[in-house]
Amino acid sequence: MVTRQPQRDCQKQPMVDITLDATGLRCPMPLLKAKLQIGAMTAGQELEVLATDAGSARDIPAWLAHTGHELVSSDEEQGRFRFIIRVGDQE
Repeated sequence: MVTRQPQRDCQKQPMVDITLDATGLRCPMPLLKAKLQIGAMTAGQELEVLATDAGSARDIPAWLAHTGHELVSSDEEQGRFRFIIRVGDQE
């Protein structure tokens, strides 16, 4: 599920342009959905990916390392992974 984010209080959470909720999806779906969503975004926008599949903690950063996109932050809390990705230039 993809949602567009309203303006947030910057002191509470960083603002993102789109949140991709991939919770409950198994590998490789969180990565594939993130790749598709990033393809529809423009440089400078930020995507928040939420996932519960442990493979995401390995797969998403590894894929980003080979792209022009930036992993701004990642964390895990009680089996829920959260990634903030800044979209880079796309060819």
